[in-house]
Amino acid sequence: MTLNDFEAKDIHGEKRPLSEYEGRVVLIVNTASECGFAYQFEGFEELYRKYADQNFVVLGFPSNSFKQEPYEHEEILEKCSALYSITFPLFAKIEVKGPDAHPLFRWLTETTGKIWKRTVRWNFTKFLIDKSGKPVKRFSPKTNPEALEKHIQALI
Repeated sequence: MTLNDFEAKDIHGEKRPLSEYEGRVVLIVNTASECGFAYQFEGFEELYRKYADQNFVVLGFPSNSFKQEPYEHEEILEKCSALYSITFPLFAKIEVKGPDAHPLFRWLTETTGKIWKRTVRWNFTKFLIDKSGKPVKRFSPKTNPEALEKHIQALI
């Protein structure tokens, strides 16, 4: 499997095949507006703007799996735009862990985690996907976006 085998609803509720991002380096992150790591939105946006013309994209997946994304889609979009000037694609709110986890996140955790880490443990877990659509690295919520730059550059 690759990223191209999945689809997800965007923040406006439209189904989007993730094959739209084929040939790009993709950073997938589960987000939450009320999380203490929300400041990372700024760093993701900086990376996106810096490398978008080099076939790089950030995909944000809001989730209330940890009870820190209480907002509905329009409110999430407004908050991210107003506070962080987000222009990278945001998707509809999903579950990222447990039996109701979105298939994309089940696949990401199964392919990037050791047996004891086959779940998303907190908001702002990051997954770096290469141009062929395969996950190459997983980063913890504590890893700041700036620390990802060298990994992104290596794949571009």
